[in-house]
Amino acid sequence: MNDDFAFVDELVPGIRWDAKYATWDNFTGKPVDGYEVNRIVGTKALCAALARAQEKAESRGFGLLLWDGYRPQRAVDCFLRWSEQPEDGRRKPRHYPNIDRPQMFEQGYVAAKSGHSRGSTVDLTIYDLATNEVVWMGGDYDLMDPVSHHGAEGITPDETKNREHLCSIMEESGFVRYDCEWWHYTLRDEPYPDTYFDFPIANQR
Repeated sequence: MNDDFAFVDELVPGIRWDAKYATWDNFTGKPVDGYEVNRIVGTKALCAALARAQEKAESRGFGLLLWDGYRPQRAVDCFLRWSEQPEDGRRKPRHYPNIDRPQMFEQGYVAAKSGHSRGSTVDLTIYDLATNEVVWMGGDYDLMDPVSHHGAEGITPDETKNREHLCSIMEESGFVRYDCEWWHYTLRDEPYPDTYFDFPIANQR
């Protein structure tokens, strides 16, 4: 691992995570290349900003749940290969009900060069500290559909408010939102804005 990167849980104690691309619970339906362990990695600058975000979230009664951080370029290449394979219908209803696989790239939900590979982008949500339940945002993680956009129509006032809570927490902590995905935030002053890394996410030996 690059010296400027770390496992987020080591620098932000108490943060929750579920690295979806290390599991079978993602839009490809199986673990993705480069995700050898279920942990979240990011630049140390990202970790510091997430620690600030966690404090802000806790002051409002929320905790942070991370789904993805640093993403090796080999994982992005895996997404590209997957998009060219015949549709099997297993994940389409949940993740991309109204588009075909190649349109994920055309419509900006998946990128051939992902900000995640620069190490300072994170996918996340919030949960209620009192109940430990994830708050509902009016659409699941990696739902590639206009309902996932900031300002989307067709979601309830409570769901809109929950998205606004997450957005304000992250923006106040130095992040910039991605308009097409309510869960996706990039560090405003990311340390590697032009570098795309490819080391695997693995426990250090």
